[in-house]
Amino acid sequence: MLKRYHTRGVIEAGCDEAGRGCLSGPVVAAAVILPKNFKNSLLNDSKQLTEKQRDKLRPVIEEKAIAWGIGIVWNERIDEINILNASFQAMHEAVDALREYPEELLIDGNRYKPAHEFPYHCIVKGDANYLSIAAASVLAKTHRDDIMVKLSEEFPGYGWERNKGYPTIEHRKSIQRLGSTPYHRMSFRLLPANSNRAKA
Repeated sequence: MLKRYHTRGVIEAGCDEAGRGCLSGPVVAAAVILPKNFKNSLLNDSKQLTEKQRDKLRPVIEEKAIAWGIGIVWNERIDEINILNASFQAMHEAVDALREYPEELLIDGNRYKPAHEFPYHCIVKGDANYLSIAAASVLAKTHRDDIMVKLSEEFPGYGWERNKGYPTIEHRKSIQRLGSTPYHRMSFRLLPANSNRAKA
């Protein structure tokens, strides 16, 4: 059962991101402050949920949350500052988008670069342990998936509506056949080392 809080009596925002391992598109982060009495038997780490379950949870989280925010950092910026720093920047933007500031952040993972004065806790597998982080993981994933579906209409042929930019066999074969797009992360290895490089 997921925990409701890390520190009793403190307004906490859970933070998580989606898309770090993708070859294309942005990294998207979410920050969520849930009511202390929030309950939902379906809510879990977004990776443990089906797409249908995530889509069902998203409007519930957005309606019931005290506050939620989304941060988006695009591939050009990822190439400039690297994916780790881009993930931190997306989290900063997500926190800044909250209509109410928290007193503490719960960060999924083992690293964070703070940009605010309030304290934070890095929690490995936090999205499988805390409700607010799990809620953030669902919002980050669903918002990013929507972006990739829209981009797939602009650049059909890469299967982004299915693979969401992750390095699937389908995606890499499409890069090899069609070359890269303006949404690909050129600092990433788009193709295996023994393949012909994609066109910039």
